[in-house]
Amino acid sequence: MRVLVCKDYDGMSKKAAEMIAAQIVLKPNSILGLATGSTPVGMYRDLVKKYNDNIVDFSDVMSFNLDEYYKLPISNDQSYDYFMKENLFNHVNIKPENTHLPNGMADDIEKECMNYEASIDAAGGIDVQVLGIGRNAHIGFNEPDTKFAKRTHVVELTESTIEANARFFKSREDVPKKAVSMGIGSILKSKKILLLASGEEKADAVYNTVYGDITPEVPGSILQLHKDTIVIVDEAAASKLNPKDYKLV
Repeated sequence: MRVLVCKDYDGMSKKAAEMIAAQIVLKPNSILGLATGSTPVGMYRDLVKKYNDNIVDFSDVMSFNLDEYYKLPISNDQSYDYFMKENLFNHVNIKPENTHLPNGMADDIEKECMNYEASIDAAGGIDVQVLGIGRNAHIGFNEPDTKFAKRTHVVELTESTIEANARFFKSREDVPKKAVSMGIGSILKSKKILLLASGEEKADAVYNTVYGDITPEVPGSILQLHKDTIVIVDEAAASKLNPKDYKLV
């Protein structure tokens, strides 16, 4: 696990976008694992700029998103399908048929989970997986005490996650109570992982992910065992780390 510390959120976003762009330049048909939420918005903004500046071409890229809310129509402006179109897909030349999210509206949701996992494997596996991290160190929607071997599955969201996501909805009651998420086992199959975090409120989660015991109580801690994980954080999120353990960029 390598830790890169940037001055602020914009610096974190630019560094992550640089790494994704470099991956696409080196392998134009890269398989990207993508995340949603407020953390990667700046990264997507910078990737769109790189596309507009003819630095990066998405025409052969394929993507698989980490998660989607359960039984929230994709037309809803809080669905992750909607988020991805608004923040990236509608602004670059990625082919719609090459973008994949779990279908939270599927009638047979267990079959959908198996099919989604199989689709990732059939594509050749994820080259670079982008992750955010929750205050309780959840990755994807894998909450504390999720088994590390889990593949794509249906998740009951914790009260803290519902509370954190309530700001995106009209009311707390409108927040879905379940989601479909890649499992930790799915994430660990990725060839490279970029974990992004910003803000002082993520400092404990970052500390426990980097230094803590590897335990399902801290889902991010399993990334210590991944062969190529890069943690990209701003100074606030890195505030509890020992400076000798990270590189300022």
